[in-house]
Amino acid sequence: MSSSLTRRTFAVCAVVAALSSAATLLATPAQAADATRIGILIPGSKSDKGWMESGYDGLVAAQKAHGDKIKVQMIENINYADMEQALTNLASKNQLVIGVGGQTQAAVMKIAKRFPKTKFSIVGGNKGDSLPNVAGYDVKQAEIAFVAGAAAAMLSKNGAVSYVGGMEIPSIVNAGKEFGKGAAYINPKIKYVENYTGDFDDVAKSKEATLAAIAQGADVHYHILNLGLRGMEQAAKEKGTKIIGSYTDRCGSDPLYVAYSITGVGYQVEYAIKEVVSGSWKAGYKPFGLAMGAKASDMLICGGTAAQKTKLEEIKKDILSGKIKVLEG
Repeated sequence: MSSSLTRRTFAVCAVVAALSSAATLLATPAQAADATRIGILIPGSKSDKGWMESGYDGLVAAQKAHGDKIKVQMIENINYADMEQALTNLASKNQLVIGVGGQTQAAVMKIAKRFPKTKFSIVGGNKGDSLPNVAGYDVKQAEIAFVAGAAAAMLSKNGAVSYVGGMEIPSIVNAGKEFGKGAAYINPKIKYVENYTGDFDDVAKSKEATLAAIAQGADVHYHILNLGLRGMEQAAKEKGTKIIGSYTDRCGSDPLYVAYSITGVGYQVEYAIKEVVSGSWKAGYKPFGLAMGAKASDMLICGGTAAQKTKLEEIKKDILSGKIKVLEG
């Protein structure tokens, strides 16, 4: 065996070993023999206080709801380069595979062609190429980001707000644009600072971006980050500013957070599992967002005034009616 072939073999073995250690079987003690097999890929950390944790919360809720009717295999914390191998692992053993995050979409579409009898659901999936065994659920982050921007403008004392996104892809950029537009809707003179780190999990870059925004006067920050959120938290604590959290309502758990946008990541995980268990799962693109109700999309100011709540409700209604038009994403 040549040295180059040996290196490649070791590399493949290392990936397989990593996937084996990352994979977790989550099952109830009395597992039904005919249980529906669910595979779920959570690319980041299930305790990131963001998108990934919301997805995991949805999985836990689905397990409570369905009990021994489902058997779950989860893989988390996978590098982008290992995503296809992780999905192959899940697709070979399960009836439904869920990719938590739009960053799984390209790999899901590739692997789904190899496993036509396996169903795939993408939480955060966008419009694009379609396959008869793939469902894409759009959380419509840009839509709720507009409302979050309005909330930020209401809460800002300095008249300046900021946004930090991870990867500079259309859905994340569109959310940033709408956050800025929402802030300006409330205060046309507001200063808006927008930054991207290129990585959802880079703590140092997120902290640097937040500190740069604070230096320009921003005192309320919004984000689409995973573990990178830790950097935003560090900067806000050091400088005495505040954060609008994403994905899940955790009001009262941390005084650093003054509001939360709900983007229903966990709700979509629950939806996918419920659909496949009931036999009503369908392929294709499905938008969620405000039209699907408060579990799918909402905006909460922690301890908000009646006037603030009324204004946010008015904005949500105007988005739904088309009076306020927002970008896709």
